[in-house]
Amino acid sequence: MPYRRTTAVQARLDAGRATLFASAIDVLSAQGYKGLSIASVAAAAGVSAGSVYTHFDSKSDLVVAIFREVCSREVDAVAEAGSTGTVIERVTAIVETFAGRALKNRTMAYALLAEPVDRAVDAERLVFRRSFTDAIACAVVAGIAAGDIPEQNADLAAAGLVGAVGEVLVGPLGPDSSSATEPDVVPDLVAFALRSLGVRLDR
Repeated sequence: MPYRRTTAVQARLDAGRATLFASAIDVLSAQGYKGLSIASVAAAAGVSAGSVYTHFDSKSDLVVAIFREVCSREVDAVAEAGSTGTVIERVTAIVETFAGRALKNRTMAYALLAEPVDRAVDAERLVFRRSFTDAIACAVVAGIAAGDIPEQNADLAAAGLVGAVGEVLVGPLGPDSSSATEPDVVPDLVAFALRSLGVRLDR
């Protein structure tokens, strides 16, 4: 007869995994991908390295799980921000939400967007970019339907904007940047995004 965990045992295992997961996110937020290791996560959680391997097969397995969780939060925030309103309101909300959240936690955002990572994690990064692209594409499609912006390839326009936003943010988010000296790029990013879609702005 196969062994079945009791409810109490499973609850204890789930709680241990949740603690490790939260500690890993804290480490990634503070030290980036380069500072994330099985040892650093174990230390942050107050457990042995062997305990980490009880829940995750490797550092790659752990980081992929973290990226999925954190990226999912970011995508949900962006999608919700840009779910209603005119194309100007939706695109503005999407760019401001994405960039604003990134600039509030630069180390984490840099790890998600640009820090060198292993292949498995890089694959999750592509999923994240695709989800962000989809959120913008929905706003573009709605804007075209409303007659607010010219007819255009919504997926191509959205992908181009995601690339532009990510590229612009890499500098301010990078390890050599300083929040005290970096200019606020968000208003210019919003203006660029809107103009690229065909919105006429006064400025």
